[in-house]
Amino acid sequence: MKIKLTSVYVDDQDKALRFYTEVLGFAKKADFSQGSFRWLTVASPEEPDGSQLQLALNNNPAAKAYQQAIFQQGQPALMFYTDDIKGDYERIKARGAEFKMPPTDVTGSTIAMLNDTCGNLVQLVQLRY
Repeated sequence: MKIKLTSVYVDDQDKALRFYTEVLGFAKKADFSQGSFRWLTVASPEEPDGSQLQLALNNNPAAKAYQQAIFQQGQPALMFYTDDIKGDYERIKARGAEFKMPPTDVTGSTIAMLNDTCGNLVQLVQLRY
C-alpha cells in the first residue's frame, strides 16, 4: 500500500493555494470544480508524482470544530519533512510566513512550527541520526 493523497481543511482555497505554493514552495497538481465543489491539490516539486495534499474547503461543521480545537491546542495539522530545516526556515520566513516556533532541537530531530494562514499549524521536521 502507498499513501497517495491526504487532506487538510482550509478556510479559503485561493488563500491556501497561494500559501502552499508561493510560501512553502509546493506545486499545484489538480484544480477543477463541479458546481460549488472544488478539487484542489498540491505536491512536492521534489516528487511531482508522489503524494498529494488536498486543500479541502472547511465547510463541514464537525471538521471545522476539530480544526479550530487542534489549532487552539497548538497541535500541528500537518508535518513536512526536510533535509535542511534552517534553510527552509529562512526561505519560508523571508516569504512572509509567521513561525510559532523557530527551528528547535528535540529528541531525535529539529522541528519548527508555522501558521498556514488558513486555520492550521504546520510542523517542519528534520530528523537527526
